Amino acid sequence: MSRISIRIDIARQELVLRDGERVLACYPVSTALNGPGEREGSECTPRGNHVVVEKFGNDAPLDAVFVGRKATGEIWSPELAAANPDRDWILTRILWLEGCEAGRNRGGDVDSRRRFIYIHGTPDTEPMRVPRSHGCIRMRNADIVELFERVPEGTAVDIRER
Repeated sequence: MSRISIRIDIARQELVLRDGERVLACYPVSTALNGPGEREGSECTPRGNHVVVEKFGNDAPLDAVFVGRKATGEIWSPELAAANPDRDWILTRILWLEGCEAGRNRGGDVDSRRRFIYIHGTPDTEPMRVPRSHGCIRMRNADIVELFERVPEGTAVDIRER
């Protein structure tokens, strides 16, 4: 039986995909510029136990642009970015996270799902291993495609500072 899980290490800016104790893959990520935190409006990356509650973007092309978890039909390019300098680019695939710990990352003003916390693709021009997001976990587009194909909905996601 598969025991696929994800651990995100905020300090190392790394996502580790595991099957039990066996490491299947490690990916560089970019978490929140504002650091770890759970409060709504904080633009921080929430800590603790989560699950992948929904997946979006199956078969979308690389660099497909998403707004509200729906593909816009746009494909990210430097020209599109220049024309939309204030957009927070959510690209290629989305893994929507739901907190599992009442009062920490679920419910009230700390609810990760209501905060729209995702693991998602970002322009490949954005640096990895540097906190830059608005709370989500950003990945390279090729990496999010690979991860998306390997994890089912319901996959456990543990987000830690260390």
